[in-house]
Amino acid sequence: MADNDFKTAFAPASIGNLGVGFDMLGLAIAGVGDRVSARKVDNAGIVIREVQDPDGNPHPFLSNDAAENTASIAAAALWEALGDGSGVELIVRKGIPLQSGMGSSAASAVAAVVAVNALLNMPLAAPDLLEYALVGEKFASGGLFADNVAPSLVGGLVLCPRVLLPDMIQLPAPDGVSSVLMHPELQVNTAESRKGLARNISVDKWLTQQGLLAGFVAACSQEDIDMLGRCLRDEIVEPQRANAVPCFADAKSAAHAAGALGCSLSGSGPSIFALCRDADASNVAAAMEQACHKMHYDCESWISPLATPGAHVE
Repeated sequence: MADNDFKTAFAPASIGNLGVGFDMLGLAIAGVGDRVSARKVDNAGIVIREVQDPDGNPHPFLSNDAAENTASIAAAALWEALGDGSGVELIVRKGIPLQSGMGSSAASAVAAVVAVNALLNMPLAAPDLLEYALVGEKFASGGLFADNVAPSLVGGLVLCPRVLLPDMIQLPAPDGVSSVLMHPELQVNTAESRKGLARNISVDKWLTQQGLLAGFVAACSQEDIDMLGRCLRDEIVEPQRANAVPCFADAKSAAHAAGALGCSLSGSGPSIFALCRDADASNVAAAMEQACHKMHYDCESWISPLATPGAHVE
């Protein structure tokens, strides 16, 4: 079989939690993501030919062992359920930094199932791939958390509480609002960060956060940008994780000063996101980057529309 037999899929990075919706709200990001190429081979099973870094070189930290990579694990779940008995070879091209709070493991899993889906005689619709991509994400995160997988798969703003999986709800994206995502050159291990979260919270805090999430969803449906900004707060998880990202407090203050509607950690961090009116996006991104540089951290940022497309075959 020739290299031109490969089907290549791109899956975008994502913002998990989106501040207000811990483990159940996510947003796709434009301009950065992972690619996975897949082709049929004669020998049964899933194999990884190579995992590449953003420069196309062998990745120094990710395994080629198909039992230890989110892309191959997700691909295997789909192919074992619906494949034709042949095997599949993968090439994984990482574009998202590891442990970045940008949905790195989720994007690999999503790109893999979208590429393998293109090899099926009767490909599934994108939403039906969620349960297979989640198998790969579960290996990385230790649980069924779809807030990165779902937006990477279908794009846009997605509500995906665990109790409803494998169903998910694509929320309306208010016109005139952009996201800014800044990644400082730091790493935070999501699984370890999750272990450190408090298991007990007060009823008052729980009610506050439930109200903020409900208000945020309603604001999206009604295109009420002011209400969206009022509700974009995390009263429970952000305070427990903020200290792990030294530049967070300054970046958040800078974002608000530049006109952001709200700002919080992306996933468990270290990436930091803000939502803002389109006209303010460039200033918000510059202010966040400047705050990060003042603390002597290199960083990179992306500005995206809320309706960023999800994964697709290139």
